[in-house]
Amino acid sequence: MAARAYWQGQIRLALVSIPVEIYSATKSGAQISFHQIHEPSGKRIKYEKVAPGVGPVDVDEIVKGYEYEKGEYVLLEQDEIDAVKLESKKTLELTQFVDSSEIDVLYYEKPYFVVPADDLAEEAFIVLREALKRTKKVGLGQLALRGREYIVSLKPCGRGMVLETLRYADEVNKAQGYFRDIPDSAPDPELLDLAETLIEKKTGSFDPKEFHDRYVDALKDLIERKKKAKGRKIIEDEGEEAPSRGSNVVDLMAALKKSLEKPGAANDAEVKKTPAKKPAARSGSRSAAAKKAPARKRA
Repeated sequence: MAARAYWQGQIRLALVSIPVEIYSATKSGAQISFHQIHEPSGKRIKYEKVAPGVGPVDVDEIVKGYEYEKGEYVLLEQDEIDAVKLESKKTLELTQFVDSSEIDVLYYEKPYFVVPADDLAEEAFIVLREALKRTKKVGLGQLALRGREYIVSLKPCGRGMVLETLRYADEVNKAQGYFRDIPDSAPDPELLDLAETLIEKKTGSFDPKEFHDRYVDALKDLIERKKKAKGRKIIEDEGEEAPSRGSNVVDLMAALKKSLEKPGAANDAEVKKTPAKKPAARSGSRSAAAKKAPARKRA
């Protein structure tokens, strides 16, 4: 069965309109979902929609309400909400173009694939895609999707384009409030040299297929063992040691050196190696420290 378009409309750039369709670029991965169970009876807990003083109510009798003051509501039906006129419901107007590096990763929310709606739209679609590639820019605009209006970015992706919804400024916490207590001090040159060497050893190409949700695997294993345990409680981590919180320079130096000496530290069998550039030599203490660092293994 063909995927259903998440949105259909047009991208507008000045006087040019390009009919497009967008499709969700992501899907839910493997996950374990739990139900709430009444333990004495083994029955699943269910929830009813209840109005105080009335009791359970029919779904057909429920409408949306906005509380404009305590206990007072403006009632709205879904067709009234759907009828709200907003140009961005059907048109994504590209109003600005920026370098992708200007958009902080914190603002990105969800990606969608963008394709031309029909054969007639293909030429204009390809022109816009290639213009974005050549200029190395990202298009910005606003788009109404499923009950709210988003800032969106548009960029090339293979033969198509990717649209990503972005968060508004008031939806992102300011980093300074979390980072202000971290000292603004230069690291020890020798420690930095060891850390760079370790990063070089572990450098490889990103392949998402190499990663999977190990927590889901562990839960599946727990569920299988619990089925066979006939009610016996199973606790996994009774013998687990608390992680070491040593933070002095001697501990850090020893840990970095041990990481470099450890067999398989680079996960050579699992990581596809890419040539790593040697960090530029620093003057003074950096050069002296480099002599003390363990020799780098050559690929």
